[in-house]
Amino acid sequence: MIRHAWPWLRALAAVGILAVLAWRLGANAFLEGLRAIGPWTILTALGIGLATTACSAWRWSVVARGLGLRLPLRTALADYYRALLLNAVLPAGVLGDVHRAVSHGHRSGDLGGGVRAVVLERFAGQIALLAVAGIVLVTGPVLPFQLGPGLLVAALVGGACLLVPAVRRAAATFWRDARRGVLTRRALTPVAVSSVATVAGHLALFLVAARVSGVTAPIAALLPLLVLALLVMALPLNIGGFGPREAFLAIAFAATGLDPAQGLATSVAYGALTLIAALPGVFALVGRSARRSRAVERRERVLAG
Repeated sequence: MIRHAWPWLRALAAVGILAVLAWRLGANAFLEGLRAIGPWTILTALGIGLATTACSAWRWSVVARGLGLRLPLRTALADYYRALLLNAVLPAGVLGDVHRAVSHGHRSGDLGGGVRAVVLERFAGQIALLAVAGIVLVTGPVLPFQLGPGLLVAALVGGACLLVPAVRRAAATFWRDARRGVLTRRALTPVAVSSVATVAGHLALFLVAARVSGVTAPIAALLPLLVLALLVMALPLNIGGFGPREAFLAIAFAATGLDPAQGLATSVAYGALTLIAALPGVFALVGRSARRSRAVERRERVLAG
């Protein structure tokens, strides 16, 4: 029963977090994050989104080829855009990834391989995020303990609790796929470069959101907070990314002497910009529907003939 109720409980928790923030900081902080978005900001979000999505699609294509699955970069890019859009607008936040995994598996004739390619590709991205977070926290300004090392350790422990049961049940398969899809001379460099570039793109978009929200703090002071916010987004208590991220940035800004309302506005602006960056996924969805309709019409004509 708890398993079936979990999606609703997760959504309820996210709504509760946002309601508390609106009560404590005022609804205006939410609106400020949206009002700050203008035409140039939209174009910037689309440009950064294209770069990060292309890097992510490249990583997925490399991993898939390592597992023996065909995945042209153009197809990977369209599928990744569609997945990002579905992740942003559907409650669970991962249904887009599930869709691209299943679709690629069916096209390749290997459903299990398609799913494992997406899992491994996402896992590589999370490892890169943790590595970048560690570098930023070590080299950046000293943060209050609860916002720095403490949160990083909590993220690592939480991630381990989520991953260990699944990995333990299929450790041999996971390790075999990792060696084939990532840990090879041909794959390791492109996977690492594309993963770090993707993290850099997310941080760049976060900095854009901070600046348009009126945050004037130096980049060096903001980066540790923003990279930790990206880690917090992995917590399974959000709706389209909204929830814990907003709470963390409001608290983090207050703890470091910044305006918590600006932290909330920054997070809301970032959420809106990520949705804008994923909007080209609409074309991928429309194109897929059109191709499916043409395929159905061809089958009907063949049957009728």
